[in-house]
Amino acid sequence: MAASRTGGLIGPLMLDVGGLELGAEDREVLAHPLVGGVILFTRNYRDPDQLRALCADIHSIKRSPRLLLAVDHEGGRVQRFRVGFSRIPAMRALGHRYEESARAARDEAEAHGYSIGSELGGFGIDLCFAPVLDRDIGVSGVIGDRAFATRVDVIVELARAFRAGLNRAGMAATGKHFPGHGAVVADSHVELPVDRRALEEIERTELAPFVPLIQDGIESLMMAHVRYTAVDHTPASLSRRWISGTLRRRLGFRKALFCDDLSMHGAAVVGDMNERARMALAAGCDMLPVCNDRPASLQLLDALRDLQPGTAASRRLTALFRTEGPR
Repeated sequence: MAASRTGGLIGPLMLDVGGLELGAEDREVLAHPLVGGVILFTRNYRDPDQLRALCADIHSIKRSPRLLLAVDHEGGRVQRFRVGFSRIPAMRALGHRYEESARAARDEAEAHGYSIGSELGGFGIDLCFAPVLDRDIGVSGVIGDRAFATRVDVIVELARAFRAGLNRAGMAATGKHFPGHGAVVADSHVELPVDRRALEEIERTELAPFVPLIQDGIESLMMAHVRYTAVDHTPASLSRRWISGTLRRRLGFRKALFCDDLSMHGAAVVGDMNERARMALAAGCDMLPVCNDRPASLQLLDALRDLQPGTAASRRLTALFRTEGPR
């Protein structure tokens, strides 16, 4: 595993670790200059004391800049830490609440965002990879009740409130999965979903919740491993047309951008891990999660040994570190 020089910049890879504490290989891997972040999973949690020690150990690996620390912690079925943490409902519950009282639903969304941000932030975790901005139209099982609603206006209102709660707790928000994962049946964890609708319809429906959040200045987004044939046969997560063209240039998004996990089968259609990573970076992603495949991570570190992280990407990622007070 050869190292490269990054000159104090945040590396573009976000990797995982195997268990409740760091092993020797974990320490070596996380110290690599191309590794800029760590994502935690349920296997990394036993109780609050153990998690506190693990996070502190991860933070001790690098200084200035330290590793960006994240976890998927949306609520409902996607909440990695449970015992000792507030139980957060699936976001669709807030959409149902909105039908009874819009104000109460917004208040609950902000309260849940604040709860997640303050609890995770207390362990030194920077990101919860939420809110989900996909629409639930009864098609995608992998999205389903993770989405706030079907209606765009409801998604936007509740996502804004949820983000406000995260920000009040010092945590940045990550909207996902751009440009929308809710209208495809396939699960991108196991195969590549394909959306064959016209671009005008995609913009009117799936893309619509992202635009107001981008205009609000949401701190980061995550791409979708979905092929939208009206735009590009490359999955959106690896597509210059979607990222450099639509997201960066047309919509004016200037904040941090995550690829979805490159180990997912939705990304595998373009080639091996090296090809996926280089395509994602060339398209404009700032950070690439590679999860649950340590051999592939090690091979990727060698394959990218000549890569030099960009200063603009590092600056965008640095802005995601949690703060002690409201953002």
